[in-house]
Amino acid sequence: MTRLSLFARPDAIFAPAPDQARVAFLYDQPFAHRGLHGLGLVENSRAAFDAALAAGHGFECDVQASADGIPFVFHDYDLDRLTAETGPVADQMAAVLDHVLLTGTDEHLPRLTDILAQVAGRSPILIEIKSRDRNITAICLGVRRALEGYRGKAAIMSFNPMVLAWFAAHAPHIVRGLVVSEGDKEGLKGRWERTLSLWRSRAEFLAYDIRDLPSSFASRARSRGLPLLTWTVRDVGQERVALREADQIIYEKNG
Repeated sequence: MTRLSLFARPDAIFAPAPDQARVAFLYDQPFAHRGLHGLGLVENSRAAFDAALAAGHGFECDVQASADGIPFVFHDYDLDRLTAETGPVADQMAAVLDHVLLTGTDEHLPRLTDILAQVAGRSPILIEIKSRDRNITAICLGVRRALEGYRGKAAIMSFNPMVLAWFAAHAPHIVRGLVVSEGDKEGLKGRWERTLSLWRSRAEFLAYDIRDLPSSFASRARSRGLPLLTWTVRDVGQERVALREADQIIYEKNG
């Protein structure tokens, strides 16, 4: 019996293929990673998102919660790299983060609601939810509230299957994707961990590390109808791999 046949029945039960009309927007255009940044535009900034919109592309952004549960668009857990401030984002109240400037700009850290208002449905958004530990409720609630009434195309995604399971239970109308990097998790143990994460998350698409493609795990999910996005595509060689192995790219063009 092949590995595919062993997993076929539980895959169909725990990670069924999504309604293709529901996820069709994931196939339609590339997604700029943290916005179309570089050449003076800071990642996860309003300017970087405007640049992606001007190119006719979607974009991916990262969100994490302030101390009072407000989702802010910022990748790093600490403020040090991209602002003049220091320490964890999660230790600061939203009213404080509202006044933190992105280095080299006159832009403050944006709330997720600010970015949704900026986009206003003009292009699809991938919202990667960052969770440092098992305390996911505040950020999940914050993102769900931010998306209430939003009429544009948007999906949430995360490395953490608990985040996706929360959305499957409490906001099933929002499309959800599992972010995967195989890293050093090779062999049978790695395959089982990825499979269990997929089943637990009830993900409707995968966002896969380009360095891990081709992947039998990714191919199995894709063959069942789960869209396969790949990140972070940075050069022509990686574009060729993505063209063969994935349905759409999450990319950076910094030069």
